[in-house]
Amino acid sequence: MAMNVLVVGGAGYIGSHCVRQLAAAGHRPVVLDNLVYGHRGALAPGVPLHVADCGDEPAAVRVLRDEKIDAVMHFAAFCYVGESVSDPLKYYLNNVAGTLHLLAAMRTAKVGKFVFSSTCATYGVPATLPIVESFPQAPINPYGQGKLDVENALKALSRAHGLSFAAFRYFNAAGASEDGTIGEDHAPETHLIPLAIDAATGKRAHLELYGTDYPTPDGTCLRDYVHIDDLSRAHIAVFRQLETPGASLFYNLGTGRPTSNREVIRAVEKVSGRKIAVLEKPRRPGDPPSLYADASKARRELGWEPRFPDIDSIVATAWKWHSGHPLGYGGC
Repeated sequence: MAMNVLVVGGAGYIGSHCVRQLAAAGHRPVVLDNLVYGHRGALAPGVPLHVADCGDEPAAVRVLRDEKIDAVMHFAAFCYVGESVSDPLKYYLNNVAGTLHLLAAMRTAKVGKFVFSSTCATYGVPATLPIVESFPQAPINPYGQGKLDVENALKALSRAHGLSFAAFRYFNAAGASEDGTIGEDHAPETHLIPLAIDAATGKRAHLELYGTDYPTPDGTCLRDYVHIDDLSRAHIAVFRQLETPGASLFYNLGTGRPTSNREVIRAVEKVSGRKIAVLEKPRRPGDPPSLYADASKARRELGWEPRFPDIDSIVATAWKWHSGHPLGYGGC
């Protein structure tokens, strides 16, 4: 059944790809974004855009009612882990308080389906790998703690008011749309793949590689990279489960294939045909050696299967976007 879906943070990296996948699946996406980090250019012509903060409860109520919204997807979060440590209040006000105001607006407007962008950072440093949804959650930074706080609030609202929700715990979202028309454009950029591409194109003089002495096969961190469109399709696949009042669902989203930082660099060199200058630096505090998912629950319950199962296929889409848009959306 086609739905009107409010995508909060829909002009951002993950949100804009979800908007496109929603339209492709026959739904009607509506975007609410304050454009602090989002880009108008990430949205196709004709997609309704309401410029407002997710914590602006009266504005959210108006949009939910006027657009006859059936379900909400929420991506409007600050997501720099280091910044969350140095400025935790910023993260609690936006990521936690702002989300609570959004949920209050949904209750006022009688919208009872919610899809939440959570994170593997809620697990902290796991004792074993791969990570499954039942693992203890012990965040080591305010970013992860705030996401866990919202997860707990969602469970309480589900029990008290019948809210149906799904919380997706992402691993490393990466890549860009297959046609290369939308992709990653952050300021500042902190993600490894776009940083490596910048080094390959000469936009950066070198790539800084933090930590080469981890207990991993090549000494660098292992991470689980999952393509942005694969993430998006999982969010849509869960709609059927949300038809059950009070549904309380949690899913890891990752490929389950750990990729080292050096393997990412080699993948960028392969697709670009260029050598990347690397400056090796000491480990950063708080970087676990390895993080990767067991996403079998999403596969089993949602029928979700990543279409980009390896780092080469993911990097190829990122290269297409970045090489075609060297200035990001500012060059559109």
